[in-house]
Amino acid sequence: GGGPRWRRRRSNMAPAPGGRYFCTAGRGLEPFLAREVRARLGATEVDYVSGKVFFSTEAEAGELRKLKCGERLFLLLKKRSPLALCREKGKMLHAIKSFVVEEPQCWLDIISVWRNLHGCERKKEDVSQENGLPLKRKSEETDIAAKRLKTEQERLSEECQVETEERCGVPEGKTAQDCWNEGKASLGKASGSSGENPMAKEKLSFSFRVSCRCSGAIAKILPSQEVGRAVGIALMKQFGWQADLRDPELEIFVHLNDIHSLVGIPLFRLPLANREYIQTAGLRSTVAWAMASLAEIRAGAFVLDPMCGLGTILLEAAKEWPEACYWGADVSDAQLEGADVNVRSAGLVDKIELLKASVKALPLPSESFDAVISDIPFGKKFKMTKDIELLADILQEMERMLRVGGTLVLLLSQDLHKHMDDLTHRAENDSPRAIPHGTSEAATAKALDVEGTPSSLENGVEESFLSSSQPRFGSLVPDGVYGVSLGKTDAFIHKYRKASAPGN
Repeated sequence: GGGPRWRRRRSNMAPAPGGRYFCTAGRGLEPFLAREVRARLGATEVDYVSGKVFFSTEAEAGELRKLKCGERLFLLLKKRSPLALCREKGKMLHAIKSFVVEEPQCWLDIISVWRNLHGCERKKEDVSQENGLPLKRKSEETDIAAKRLKTEQERLSEECQVETEERCGVPEGKTAQDCWNEGKASLGKASGSSGENPMAKEKLSFSFRVSCRCSGAIAKILPSQEVGRAVGIALMKQFGWQADLRDPELEIFVHLNDIHSLVGIPLFRLPLANREYIQTAGLRSTVAWAMASLAEIRAGAFVLDPMCGLGTILLEAAKEWPEACYWGADVSDAQLEGADVNVRSAGLVDKIELLKASVKALPLPSESFDAVISDIPFGKKFKMTKDIELLADILQEMERMLRVGGTLVLLLSQDLHKHMDDLTHRAENDSPRAIPHGTSEAATAKALDVEGTPSSLENGVEESFLSSSQPRFGSLVPDGVYGVSLGKTDAFIHKYRKASAPGN
């Protein structure tokens, strides 16, 4: 088959010690990511909530980096139910610090796993940044952090020393700093002589930063910055690490909300969604990959994006399913030039063909493509009534392009999504609903057939869409609707299957 050549592992394998992860995902993409980690990594214990997918795997760092539908990947250090709320900030901070720093051996075990997985990853990421691919967010964060770095380090150390002095007292003739340094030295000696943990001596050399996010009820009591500061001091006291806001060796992620309390360590500096092969970003790469995954691309298939823009969808598809042939069309010279740069940068010139053409009149033979995938960029230049008319013309042309049995995948704005019923002549009470966030993995399994072969309807939420009694847009049968987030706005992925030639 033409599915991705993903390395599978036995599903009954027990996860390696510390091999528990969570990966952040855009809203609506959690089911796609859950399916991907099972297929690509042989993950077990897969579960997800809003914005995060949890799983266990024995996969190596190189395999973990290949995840396409996630944003940031973390080693899961601690996870528990939401902390009990208390109006007294002091008690809340004490509870948070206790939760984070308890079980020191757990910290050392996870950090050991992190170091083994990390390997030369930082060097690879540094090379990517030198090649002009640093994230805007990282750049801005570095500038701000640089200004605060010195004072923040001094303040954290001073606060920690004050707490130590208040608890134990400072011997006459010695400063708090002297006691602090001696304590670190003593801890290092004791750890080094025990021989119990090879990480003990090295742990003192870590520089770290705490990234904290509080949301929900707890955010009304404690700001994230205050929690992060308290956790940072607690970790300095516990392990002797030094705070570094600008370029830490280790980042600690703490997220407290109404669903859970989490502590994790980012495995890679750059997000998974940062594609080194895309020079100019268009549609979010994770959404583009999810759309391509719905198209059931096989070896030897012909795939078309008739409104390709910068070619993100084609790039994601061609990287994952390289044994197919891809075509992209657009009326904009500027967009096609950007797409050409991206295609060349990705080394996919022999896989992706670009042409200038109107989506309403493509100079291509009828029924010549196995899949048509496209982001419909309406709502900017035309009024909605005009958009609806254009969409009807475009659907008809896309229908013409598809072979019988082919798949059509569209990304639509909220407004166009609402009007799709009218275009497909469906009764309002029979219209498909977008899969709500939190839908079970089984409900989306059909969408992500990882071997590239047709899935049965037993998995699915789409089964009701395929009833022969449902009205159709020509020969296109609705085959699923998925709500996703594009950041500031929401959108919907619509999937159709061509059941017969038009007029039959």
